[in-house]
Amino acid sequence: MIDNAPVGASPEPAGARRIGRYEAYVVVFAASAITLIIEIVAARILAPHIGVSVYTWTSVIGVILAGISLGNWLGGMLADRAASRALLGLILLAGAAATLLILPLAQLAPDWVSQAPLLLRIVLLTGLLFLAPALVLGMVSPMVVKLTLSDISVTGNVVGRIYAVSTAGAIVGVFLTGFVLIQALGSRETLLALAVFTAMMAIGTGRLWQIPGKLIAGILLLGALGVFTWSQQSFASGCIAESNYYCIKVWDRELEDDDPVRVLALDRLVHSYSRPDDPTYLHYSYQRVFAAVAEIVAEENPEFSSLFVGGGGYELPRFFDAVHPQSSVEVIEIDPQVTATARTYLGLDRAPDVVTINEDARMALPRRRADSVDLVIGDAFNDLSVPYHLTTLEFNQEIQRVLAPDGIYAVNIVDAPGPGMFLRSFVHTLQQTFNDVAVMPVTFGLDFQDRMSILVLASDETIDRAGLNSFFRSVRLRSEGRVVSERDLADWMAQREPVLLSDNHAPVDNFLAPLFLKRA
Repeated sequence: MIDNAPVGASPEPAGARRIGRYEAYVVVFAASAITLIIEIVAARILAPHIGVSVYTWTSVIGVILAGISLGNWLGGMLADRAASRALLGLILLAGAAATLLILPLAQLAPDWVSQAPLLLRIVLLTGLLFLAPALVLGMVSPMVVKLTLSDISVTGNVVGRIYAVSTAGAIVGVFLTGFVLIQALGSRETLLALAVFTAMMAIGTGRLWQIPGKLIAGILLLGALGVFTWSQQSFASGCIAESNYYCIKVWDRELEDDDPVRVLALDRLVHSYSRPDDPTYLHYSYQRVFAAVAEIVAEENPEFSSLFVGGGGYELPRFFDAVHPQSSVEVIEIDPQVTATARTYLGLDRAPDVVTINEDARMALPRRRADSVDLVIGDAFNDLSVPYHLTTLEFNQEIQRVLAPDGIYAVNIVDAPGPGMFLRSFVHTLQQTFNDVAVMPVTFGLDFQDRMSILVLASDETIDRAGLNSFFRSVRLRSEGRVVSERDLADWMAQREPVLLSDNHAPVDNFLAPLFLKRA
């Protein structure tokens, strides 16, 4: 039979300075799980203010690790001086308060750091919100070790088990958040639940009911923080739904011409302006270019099949379904909540022939038959946050496999074509797979130094650039763009050495970093 008393110690009365090993395991497991839940939720809390990028995740991971490290150090010092159940309970109570405080700070802190340079702003905002809870919860493990260990001859055994259980808690926290909590509760509700759970654990572990003064003070502190949190409208995220990928917002507005539209925003980026009652309405120039490409394909084959990589507001799938009723339209959209939103608010329910697969394109494409699609539309790039695995040689080869021999792959990307390392590398990578690649800056030329949308076309058949330009002019796209000639494209490509984008090496975030910084 395994004794639940501290290793090497004789039983001590309730409220003493020791805790049993199983209770120790539960406490460190829970504290680590809570810390990692906060880390995963952090990106969702920050997304409406600074977006989700490699810089966001770098800051979140760095701040959380810094907090844990500092907490371990301070917790160890404190444990050697005054370890007790009551102190452990107060640490957990402080952890609950710091977790609850994230919510009002998320409303207030963005204004405090709004004048800082972008990268510094990201680090400062992340630190203001998440350093304190990580630090306080980081103090738990060394305190628990001190309260559990009384025989130095088994130090390695005890410490090893406690830190193994702590790591197991972190693992459970990661999976629980990503697979369950955010979608089931929402990020803000998850933080509230964590604060309540941690406060309850503090009272039980610290036996704070035996110390009325500290218990009352703790309750008053949490109560005051709760009132402050509520007063800041900390749960008013504006999301009509929060998925594992985005905070989804929908609202109505009138454009400058007084035309009413419905707006879809994912995190901080507006994705679409649509009219649920008018599937032929296309707001963005690049969408009208896609529509023109579809017209060209339809002239040869009215029953053409189209496949969209990325659904967003579903304007183009609805347009294809309405304007080309003989065609088939299929959409690969990774987020089922985005699809549900489009059905409820954006008119997708009125286009029943549009088929959606809610899956990552890299998983869905291999199941498709070869030569089964006439037109693939790539529209999955979320502004400057680009899923790199949809830019690589391996992905392009999969696109080529599913395309008909005369099929077209049309992609919308964002870059500043003047420096343009992302665009250059993207085109260069496509050229390794397809016989012909054409580029159409939607508004300005390839010497433009600022951010804009660029349409890239790829096919195994020769692309009729002159014919495309003539057609674009005839349909009056409200766009100054044109397909760049082969010679001009070759000259532009030769200005800088492109990078072959592969699953092994695709530094897309680095290429787009100048635009990210310039936006600030």
